[in-house]
Amino acid sequence: MNARYQKTMTGGEAVVECMRIEGVERVFTVPGESFLAVLDALEHQASIRLLSNRHEGGAGFMAEGYAKVSGKPGVLMATRGVGAANASIAIHTAYQDSTPLVVFLGQVKRGFRGREGFQEVDFARNFNEMVKWTTEISDAERVPELVQKAFRVAQSGRPGPVLVSLPEDMLRDEALMTFGPAAHKARPVPSSVEAAQFQALLERAERPVVIAGGGVLLAGAEKALLDFAEKFDIPVIAGFRRQDFMDNHHPAYVGHMGLGAPRSLVNHFQEADLVIALGTRLSEATSQDYTLLNWDQALVHVDIDPNTLGKVYPPDLGIVADLKMALQTFTEKPIHRKWTEWLQTCKQSFDHLVEKPGDDSIYSAVVESLYERLPADALLTNDAGNYATWVNARFRLKRPHSFIGPTNGAMGYGLPAAIGAKNAVPDRLVVALCGDGGVLMTFQEIETSIRAECPVICVVFNNNMYGTIRMHQEMHYPEKVIGTDLGSIDFAKLAEAMGATGLHAEDTEEFRTALEAALQSRQTTVIDVKCDEEPYVAYQKTIADMREVF
Repeated sequence: MNARYQKTMTGGEAVVECMRIEGVERVFTVPGESFLAVLDALEHQASIRLLSNRHEGGAGFMAEGYAKVSGKPGVLMATRGVGAANASIAIHTAYQDSTPLVVFLGQVKRGFRGREGFQEVDFARNFNEMVKWTTEISDAERVPELVQKAFRVAQSGRPGPVLVSLPEDMLRDEALMTFGPAAHKARPVPSSVEAAQFQALLERAERPVVIAGGGVLLAGAEKALLDFAEKFDIPVIAGFRRQDFMDNHHPAYVGHMGLGAPRSLVNHFQEADLVIALGTRLSEATSQDYTLLNWDQALVHVDIDPNTLGKVYPPDLGIVADLKMALQTFTEKPIHRKWTEWLQTCKQSFDHLVEKPGDDSIYSAVVESLYERLPADALLTNDAGNYATWVNARFRLKRPHSFIGPTNGAMGYGLPAAIGAKNAVPDRLVVALCGDGGVLMTFQEIETSIRAECPVICVVFNNNMYGTIRMHQEMHYPEKVIGTDLGSIDFAKLAEAMGATGLHAEDTEEFRTALEAALQSRQTTVIDVKCDEEPYVAYQKTIADMREVF
């Protein structure tokens, strides 16, 4: 059956028809007059739901969070230059997180281009370094060609954001449109030569280790990774904020190589004689400021994107392949060795860290309460903030696809990403973990969650300061504090003013009571956790500790 067909319609209608072909179910936006024709076309159909946000940054984070959880491209719409500027933080997040995101931006009329028209911006020049591809559609008849290409580029190779500029008058033009089939993602496999080279390197190794990134999740390779690790008893380490590709209680899982990674984990990694990097770009955070690998370690790097291979460390063997296909190929190789003793050494270090008591802070109490009480299929979203060091240290994820956080450290991500995730998995509990500094950047999206009937729980660690920056101040300029103190805000009352449930907690028992109430509720709930400004600014690190670092 030929999936191509022709139909006469306007440019705005054709944009929506392309979305329908590509299986889009959600669009996140702050509406603008520059793309009214697209909004009108959305109003005349029933398969795509439009969610109108309070800020383009919030809309972008929702679209990005939705894409991460659903496995489908997120779709964001914003108006001309000002809307695009607000959305840019989410676009950058999608780029660094390799999240497929299609961004439609309204543009001035074609005859006004180059005159510095109202809100005019040259999107190609402004977004060139944080999108995979940009295009401006000047001819309505090319809408299907270019919009469908946008969906294909966003999902192919290393996924990421693409930007489609839509001149306002073009969207009203009528033309005979030619539509093609939905985008198809290629799944390249390792060649027989590459598979044999991998087998030889693994057979020679005495202490192999896997470091896995977001490519595992994007390829749907979670089970393939488990099969590989279990067959050979190879320790598996997660890259920065990618620890949800497997149950963290699994015998092969030995830790998370993120900010503040335990010294024992770094030591074990550097003791390895073979590093198998899977779907990771070995970012600054994952590689511990690009110091993690030694030149005498053999490196096998497998990624769907050829530009990722050798970008940070030159591999002994670089393979461009789909992670699921690659891992299945590796697992099938007749390698009659297991590295059980080495795995147990790494695992014992990890278990020692996560099973020992935490510090006496409210942060530890909250995270441990969440770990004990949340159902196994709960999904956590994470904002920027030092409270996350307690999450990384104390919360072992219980199943795949249960955590999302921005690898670029974008503040304001946690709450809107949770609402986007809830759109993707409405039957699962979604909990946003946020600091008071980050959450207030997008707190207005609480109202969006209520209006859209997407209830989430938002836990705010409220210490009246930008804690991460305060930590760095105390490390580099002890006792010289400037710009990091924040005023006192009652987030529970603020939530109630928007129609949500607001709860307070100042100690462990109050938090447990508040959490139980939130779990029983069927509406958005904000738990304002009062955290002392002193002494803790990171897991098991007080301000006094930080002052002694340098």
